[in-house]
Amino acid sequence: MELAHYSDFAVRLVNTEEPARNKDALTSVDAVRALFGASQQMARRVTDGDVTRFRNVRGRLRAVFEAADGGDHVLAVDLLNSLLMEFPVSPQVSGHGTLNADGHPDWHIHLAEHPSNASAGYAAMAAMGLAFALTEHGPDRLGLCQAAPCRNAYLDTSTNRSRRYCSDRCATRANVAAYRARKRLEAEASARSTRSDEAAQDSRALSER
Repeated sequence: MELAHYSDFAVRLVNTEEPARNKDALTSVDAVRALFGASQQMARRVTDGDVTRFRNVRGRLRAVFEAADGGDHVLAVDLLNSLLMEFPVSPQVSGHGTLNADGHPDWHIHLAEHPSNASAGYAAMAAMGLAFALTEHGPDRLGLCQAAPCRNAYLDTSTNRSRRYCSDRCATRANVAAYRARKRLEAEASARSTRSDEAAQDSRALSER
């Protein structure tokens, strides 16, 4: 498993909540387990107490994205470092028994965690993955969707650092809204122009009498 993969743990957790819409998908043990994806062994360790702990970690991870998205990169790093200190991991070389095209083990860095509960393990991997993404690509790659009221977190992997939305759906919705706003302004400007022309014509008519 590549280190970059672990950053998805952070994004998935943060996006279980939509604060602007007052929606929270993290309401049960099953919802928490779903966050682990293929890591079923870790998912089976989830208990009722982890729901609250996951929500706490989620808020702290969102704060990292909010700081980075707002341009306060020092704060983003400080918040992330706080998570890394609280939830440490041990990197290990692993092959998981898989072979590459040459028939050799597919060696890669794996994050081995030794947590007291499932939420600590998840937090450790999410924080480390986010740290890897931040140091490898820069804190400005951590963003929040600009299609209000979404504000989902995302990692910008575009070549020109141009991403502004969490998904194609939000990008389309924002573009449609912007198009409609332009058309509305154009219509209002046209109406004002028409009224001005009519007023000018009336004024000329009165002066010619």
